[in-house]
Amino acid sequence: MTNPSLEQAQAPWPVELSLSPNKAILTVNFNTGDVFHLGAELLRVEAPSADVQGHGADQKQTPHGKRHVTIHSIEPVGHYAVRLTFSDGHSTGLYTWETLYRYGKNASSMMADYLNRLEAMGLARDR
Repeated sequence: MTNPSLEQAQAPWPVELSLSPNKAILTVNFNTGDVFHLGAELLRVEAPSADVQGHGADQKQTPHGKRHVTIHSIEPVGHYAVRLTFSDGHSTGLYTWETLYRYGKNASSMMADYLNRLEAMGLARDR
């Protein structure tokens, strides 16, 4: 049996979040030494919200026309997450530390999957 408090102590935890001057990249430095540069487009199109992820595996949406979206604001939510507000007005969904870490580790494959879905649906990043 594992000790939950020990697991939490070992879980990746952000030590710094910063937004690029053009608001297109969120940099997250974790206590593990990992540093991730997450694009606003990826964060927006993979938002952990019901209107993007749906309420089941078959309900996931593929937002399009988000290539130039930026992060308007970052709002802390307790000690476990942030809420991002994007330039297109989207602000639902909480980005937990676990979510940001997972997105950082998988950003390339997530973006490739997103681009494949766009192509399959005949949608574009710009419209």
